[in-house]
Amino acid sequence: MAFGLYNVHSVSGVTEGGLLGAELLLEHWFLISPSLTGAVLSTACYFFGWKRLGIGFVVRSAVGAAAFSVSYAIFECFEPIWENIAEHPLWAALLGAVFVGVGTGLCVREGAAICGDDALAMTVSEMLKIKVETVYLINDLVVLALSLTYIPVRRIAYSVLTVILSGRFIGIIQRFDLRKIRKNG
Repeated sequence: MAFGLYNVHSVSGVTEGGLLGAELLLEHWFLISPSLTGAVLSTACYFFGWKRLGIGFVVRSAVGAAAFSVSYAIFECFEPIWENIAEHPLWAALLGAVFVGVGTGLCVREGAAICGDDALAMTVSEMLKIKVETVYLINDLVVLALSLTYIPVRRIAYSVLTVILSGRFIGIIQRFDLRKIRKNG
């Protein structure tokens, strides 16, 4: 996820929703690195979800969040790999969705959350008995609306595409069961 956020979203003008998008929003307006804001915002969301999701969840998530922050800080030491990806917003939307969706989906599947909004989405999903990808989409759309303060409407359209796709990847990976495939195959 850190790789995709740094090499795709932070340079393309195609953003994410949720906390990842909020981190990029804060980076743009206040020049605060996502390696710092991610930890602060995630901690607040973990606090919200810990009673429902358990202490094991919090411990696994803290490890994941620390790994994300350290990885992002390391990536910041280098130039982005795809410096011209801003010229290809559709590719940025697709690549960003893959990195964020697969990374988040693998963590959610294991009962952890790299970003606090994952904890928030998992908690709200369980509380309201709705699909986790629906909660992600609502959260993402709110952040994307705020992102209109610095991203043109045309780029926001690509951002909507990336959050819809990444949310779908998260849901698919969360529910994927290799045992059923082996049993039926």
